[in-house]
Amino acid sequence: MRVGIIGANPDRGWAAEGHIPALKSLSDDFEITALSTTRRESADAASKLFGIPVAFDNHYDLVNRADVDVVAITVKVPYHLELGTVALDAGKAVYCEWPLGNGLKEA
Repeated sequence: MRVGIIGANPDRGWAAEGHIPALKSLSDDFEITALSTTRRESADAASKLFGIPVAFDNHYDLVNRADVDVVAITVKVPYHLELGTVALDAGKAVYCEWPLGNGLKEA
């Protein structure tokens, strides 16, 4: 499966410390094809550091790529609902950090 990661900060966070190493260790089943952060500089730095071919400074471009089957949302909770909804609306499967939302209603 081809994975796009939202929130792949090169310096810190679950993507850098957990998701990317785990997905790379499962390379027979998963390929990270794209990543996004909210800043061009950090997206480019993460792309270079992790060897991921495509980087965006917005999540819309990532979720609309044909070579992304699954979107991993690795940002803080307040953004889970918005990002998950955009990815689902684009027809993508979603993996989201816990908790899924800010309270039961969002989850």
